Amino acid sequence: MRKSALLLAGAFLATSATAQAPAGSWQKVDDGILVHPATGPEAAVRLLAYPDGVIRVSAVPVGGDIHLPQSLMVTAVPLATGYSVAEVPGHVVMSTGRSAADVDLATGAISFRNLDGQTVLATSAPPLFRPASAEGAPYLSIAQQFNRGTDEGFYGLGQHQNRQMNYNGEDVFLAQHNMNVAIPFVLSTRNYGVLWDNNSITRFGDPNPYPLAGGQGDGLAVTGDSGQPGWTATYSIDGKTVAQRQEPAIDLQYLENAKDWPAGTRTPDNQGTLPGLHVTWSGTITPSVGGLNRFQLYASSYYRVFVDGKEVADSWRQNWNPWYHDFDLDLAAGQPHKVRIEWEPDSGYIALFHANPRPEPDRHSLTLSSDLGRGLDYYFIPGGSMDDVIAGYRALTGKAPILPKWAYGFWQSRQRYETQDQLLDVLHQYRKRGLPLDNIVQDWLYWPQDQWGCQCFDPARFPDPKAMVDDIHANHAHVMISVWAKYYKGIPNYEALDAIHGIYDRMSNPRPDEPKNADYTKLMYLDWVGPGYFNAFYDPYNKQARDLYWSQVRSGIESKGFDAWWLDSDEPDFHSNISIAETQYRMSPTALGPGAAFFNTFPLVHVDGVYQHQIADKPDVRPFILTRSATAGIQRDSAALWSGDTAGRWDNLRDQISAGVNFSMSGDPNWSHDIGGYTQEVRFQKPNAADLAEWRELNTRWFQFGAFSPLFRSHGENIHREIYLLSPPGSPTYDSMVYYDKLRYRLMPYIYTAGADTFWKDGTIMRGLVMDFAADRRVWDIDDEYLFGPALLVAPVTEYKARSRSVYLPAGTRWYDFYTGRSYEGGQTIAADAPYERIPLFVRAGSIVPTGPAIQYTDQDPGGPITLSVYTGADGSTSIYNDDGVSRQYLNGRYSRIPLRWDEKTRSLWIGPREGSGYADMPASRRIYIRWIRPGTPLSFAAKPNATIVYTGKPITVTMR
Repeated sequence: MRKSALLLAGAFLATSATAQAPAGSWQKVDDGILVHPATGPEAAVRLLAYPDGVIRVSAVPVGGDIHLPQSLMVTAVPLATGYSVAEVPGHVVMSTGRSAADVDLATGAISFRNLDGQTVLATSAPPLFRPASAEGAPYLSIAQQFNRGTDEGFYGLGQHQNRQMNYNGEDVFLAQHNMNVAIPFVLSTRNYGVLWDNNSITRFGDPNPYPLAGGQGDGLAVTGDSGQPGWTATYSIDGKTVAQRQEPAIDLQYLENAKDWPAGTRTPDNQGTLPGLHVTWSGTITPSVGGLNRFQLYASSYYRVFVDGKEVADSWRQNWNPWYHDFDLDLAAGQPHKVRIEWEPDSGYIALFHANPRPEPDRHSLTLSSDLGRGLDYYFIPGGSMDDVIAGYRALTGKAPILPKWAYGFWQSRQRYETQDQLLDVLHQYRKRGLPLDNIVQDWLYWPQDQWGCQCFDPARFPDPKAMVDDIHANHAHVMISVWAKYYKGIPNYEALDAIHGIYDRMSNPRPDEPKNADYTKLMYLDWVGPGYFNAFYDPYNKQARDLYWSQVRSGIESKGFDAWWLDSDEPDFHSNISIAETQYRMSPTALGPGAAFFNTFPLVHVDGVYQHQIADKPDVRPFILTRSATAGIQRDSAALWSGDTAGRWDNLRDQISAGVNFSMSGDPNWSHDIGGYTQEVRFQKPNAADLAEWRELNTRWFQFGAFSPLFRSHGENIHREIYLLSPPGSPTYDSMVYYDKLRYRLMPYIYTAGADTFWKDGTIMRGLVMDFAADRRVWDIDDEYLFGPALLVAPVTEYKARSRSVYLPAGTRWYDFYTGRSYEGGQTIAADAPYERIPLFVRAGSIVPTGPAIQYTDQDPGGPITLSVYTGADGSTSIYNDDGVSRQYLNGRYSRIPLRWDEKTRSLWIGPREGSGYADMPASRRIYIRWIRPGTPLSFAAKPNATIVYTGKPITVTMR
């Protein structure tokens, strides 16, 4: 047996008999093959074949057990047949018909080929196994590099709000957070994907955590203003210095760092910083390695960063929700550079991190690494297109069910409706004013203040929640309610869960070695409600706890008739701004093992549990869940995600675009965001005339973007977001919002078809341009445009007072301006008009865009006429899908699909025979209006159609005249 100090770390794992086979050999095992490389760190490499040509690779070091724990992400099972194995000199090859994996018997190196026999993915180095531990249990940290020095594009990986689109050359931190969503699935322009099956914190790119800038282990020398080591930190209040000191690193990142602040800077109870505090760090940085030096500023409140006098960062985040701001500097080794960081803490948090340049071939590779695991486990997913790869991913992890039709309408929400009368008044105002609406949302704290987790209503404010729900339904709307996984210690529901070991009780039982004083306890353990309460999250990894959790929700809330579930804070967010290590400690032990080993999968098992119970309770009603966090597989639970507690700023609006596109390209088609940003600066909360004008324009632009997002949802705190409260009728803000609210409903046949096709065709609603135009390399890095469905190109406006913006129109087709009909050849950048009231919007030639009548809610006029706008200039095809919108009968074929095809040569539109077996109350016939869109044909819903037919389900051809 091969031995080394590193590999002996694997000896603690259960010994597998197969690991004793001769080195450099392979053998057939159940459902696959097992390889024993002659050299390298792997004692065994197992390959299994799955449907759609997917190949799973597992590897363990010497002493490891190849039978790894059951996946939480993957629901598919390996194939017993349908693949072949052949040995060629020095190699063994598994072939599936759609893919092949070639394993070098000497080194264990693996290369993967597509259907055409081309190698698209290959390991570049042996896997890395290092000893690690969690809660005293032995584990491995693991890493694998593929395609070193590649020029392909990489996408997916969940949601990351750092304005990253193409991840080639980027570093991405996959750890659940309020605004960060960890989905370890990578999608390549070479039309393959890799699902990295690991539950712990994972990294794409640099496998090493960034050290503190200037801190221990960093290659960056930092000297203060007087030449002494470290940063010169100056703390002042109203211009008067209260403290100055040298700090080896900028590290005030977490609540645990409260003790590290200098005297005279924090409140007497140590709960926050003194009003008016300003902090400046200054110094000279000298890199030891030349090239692309990477920096991450983790911060909240106002901050600015200057390098050699040039500003490289300027932003704001609410003080309780810091996150990373990335910036790169191309620096020469040994050359000094002046750095100055200015910060207004407002009880916020800050830390600066730095990473030395990596060799360019390593930086441009597909490298994945995880903190904890029992071995290496990943899936190669082949495809003929990016959509095909996503289909393979969903075949592995679960199909995305069709959402209820009403979910694609407009949602109104607020943090929070304080009484049932307040909520109902908002709904009634929308109906009175003729503003389309389908969903109203009840956010948190509808329960008595001291009873979080009671799954009940405060009778003083919500005296009859069932009557409230009945009123909502009578007004043709639906209601979603926020339900948390959090409990206050001492309430009956907490005690019931605790009795079955279903509560993370460390949350309410501080460590024995921690300070025993009221200030520390309140800072670290009591939540932010009223006087603060001890609280805990339940353990969804415990099957009994999942069942009991839903039983409590069912009896207290679901029984009142609510339509959908908002599962908030399911990272889980035990307490804002505690460290990751502290979160891992409080999330332990789960029923499956240490919290650190399962850090990224809490939202999956939690949402899985709610979904499965919904199906069991109401088997013919489509569940719908909104979740703040997610990982691979959550799309199978009728789950949509929103982007967390964003800030109401222009830069945060811009960040949403790439975040939403890459999340959608991670396999979950249902994504949303808080229109206007969740929290606002004080200047917007108490605005002067100039700030009010900016606030309204920001909301207008964000609303325009929201109208072309998979889910259309207005939400936020401090300032009410109802359309009629943001700005008066007749104002450009009000008029624009009403226009796009109504346009969303006009487009419902198009939108609902795109939504349904996420199930039927494994489609993606919010599409990166690269998905449809990968041959045009110019689109690979575009992070502020996308396709909404197959036809519409959306270019949100993200700069204040911008009245035009540059838009790149992908090559290979012509494009129409949605409003004017002006035609443009693709492959060029244009200056697109962007008046205050309009978002630049373009339509691909050959598209057939179905629209419907003006309605106030999605099921108002199910038999109303359809208008088909045919954008001439290229062949095209699409369809119109419909079903009853609420049941699961579509799974039994109870739906309707009308195929459509435009033939540019014959100038004819074919409307094909109706597909599907129909559905309850399906109209027997449908009036269809047809408009031929030629260059220069403007948008008009009032224009006389070019042709009219009555469709009865039989095919018909209409020729353009």
